[in-house]
Amino acid sequence: MKKSNLSRRKFLGTTAAAATGISIIPFNYSFTPQRKKPNSKVNGVQLGVTTFSYMRVPHSLEETLGYILEAGINAVEMRGVLEEGLGIPAGPPRRRRGSDLTAKEKAEIAEATKAAQEKQKEWRLSLPMQKYADIRKMYNNAGVDIHIAKFAPSGWSDEELDYAYKASNVLGAYGITDEASVEACKRMGKFAERNNSLAIYHTHGQFGDPEFDIDTLLSYSPANRLNLDVGHYYGSTGKHPNDVIIKYRDQIPMIHMKDKTGPNHPEKPNTSVPFGEGSTPIADVLELLKKEKWPIDVFVELEYQTPEGSDPVKEVTKCIEYMRNILE
Repeated sequence: MKKSNLSRRKFLGTTAAAATGISIIPFNYSFTPQRKKPNSKVNGVQLGVTTFSYMRVPHSLEETLGYILEAGINAVEMRGVLEEGLGIPAGPPRRRRGSDLTAKEKAEIAEATKAAQEKQKEWRLSLPMQKYADIRKMYNNAGVDIHIAKFAPSGWSDEELDYAYKASNVLGAYGITDEASVEACKRMGKFAERNNSLAIYHTHGQFGDPEFDIDTLLSYSPANRLNLDVGHYYGSTGKHPNDVIIKYRDQIPMIHMKDKTGPNHPEKPNTSVPFGEGSTPIADVLELLKKEKWPIDVFVELEYQTPEGSDPVKEVTKCIEYMRNILE
């Protein structure tokens, strides 16, 4: 099947070029000896960031681009900032934690949820793809490529799933990420196939469950891929992530990198910490990718508590420099 054989590198070079013109430009960015084009590909290993890392600071599309450039990053996984930045209507109300709802309250929440979902659907299906072309041009002009779009669309309608893949292609991304589940893996791959793209599934602690069967999840579509979260894998199993990377190297286009304690840590088991303070074998993973030259992106996903006096922007920069020093 031709669509399923599309490689990540080939896809990045063959997606349609973004249309000319940009509706909002945060700054006039020009590359000079003092302001060089960002480059976070180190000895063949592409380092980057998922924009989830900036969710605790103001994160408009323009602000997020500034943070990325500050860290010298040239590859990114875009998450909620995409639709948020384009003005999507508010999502469904969240259920109050620790509260028992009456039947009337449950009915009201269900009605509000349905109404919010319909508004979002209407917004998505009426949004011109030019909006995504504008985002791509803004980021590309600054030297940043959008490798992944995380819309988390596996629970959306068929029309919205097609919208997500059309937007991903316009952005120049090689695939869409969502959370790994049987339902998502059965459904999303088919849409990825017909849009000449990839469906990539993020994992948390599932590998710590003996019943978790990644082979079956990937088998539902030739377009299905694994987004291995190295930190979550180590934190939940205590096992070396290189074993999984080696086994599934052709089915892992990107990984999330974080440092965590192991499952048997005496005080804080399976806890995210600043890079270098946990026991996740970050250096081993990076050295493997460097040696084998496998085209697997490495994206920082910042989840640890920000140290006093710092902020997520500074911490992402530190994480990138930590990995850069290992690879150089």
